[in-house]
Amino acid sequence: MSVSRREFLKLTLKGAVLIGITNSLQSFTGNGFTLPQKNKVQLRFAIASDGHYGQTNTEYEKYHDEMVSWINTEKKGRGVDFTMINGDLFHNEIEFLPQVKNKWDQLTMPYYVSHGNHDETEEAHWEQTWNMPWHYTFEKKEAAFLVLNSADTKGNYVCPNLSWCNEQLIKYQHKKQLFVFMHITPFNWTKGGLPCPDLVKLFDNQVNLKAVFHGHDHDMDAVKENNGKYYFFDSHIAGNWGTEYRGYRIVEVLKNGEILTYQMNPTTLLRQNENTIT
Repeated sequence: MSVSRREFLKLTLKGAVLIGITNSLQSFTGNGFTLPQKNKVQLRFAIASDGHYGQTNTEYEKYHDEMVSWINTEKKGRGVDFTMINGDLFHNEIEFLPQVKNKWDQLTMPYYVSHGNHDETEEAHWEQTWNMPWHYTFEKKEAAFLVLNSADTKGNYVCPNLSWCNEQLIKYQHKKQLFVFMHITPFNWTKGGLPCPDLVKLFDNQVNLKAVFHGHDHDMDAVKENNGKYYFFDSHIAGNWGTEYRGYRIVEVLKNGEILTYQMNPTTLLRQNENTIT
């Protein structure tokens, strides 16, 4: 059975959050929310995390194929300027690194990656594979993006490089929007967090910081707030635990300066055998 894009959104959109120009927050439910017109969107990107490619007794290959298909479908619809895969791309064993890269190379838009605690490899090998180090920045239109590392080569949690972060925050303070991607949250909100109070202070003082995006906590898919800054989670791609569904997050930067983000739950359609979009 096929579904229209409008029906797809109604069935899969789990909820939405609008960050206003002054950083106010407004939440919506899936049933009571209508997306803005496409021509009002300046930049649109997807975030997915925790693929754990290679984890024993999981259908990791199937789940990656599905996620790639879902995000490519987003590209065909409202468009996706880029995708961020936010940590734990493979599961511990280095042999799975080139295999998971082959999967993500099937995306039809540019993509970026962050290093997670299960991505157990040296930074030089990681950079050789992805052409991206553990800490880096990039820009898209009027927005800047910081990608931070939060784990060492053995999977131990670490706070990101503070001096490097400070330098980049100063460098990009003139940008209209600033976003941060880091696999592990710098709070003890969850059992998987690692408090990094000095980093949080930098975030608190960064006027143009609109959102920080995390993976790692597979059972988290909402937003938390600290001192007027917003920290988002996006469920999981695969792995053997977490939310009942496997999902991803969409972020839309609107031309008026507002930020719209919503979590997608496409496995609803799979359970109803309605995963073909017309």
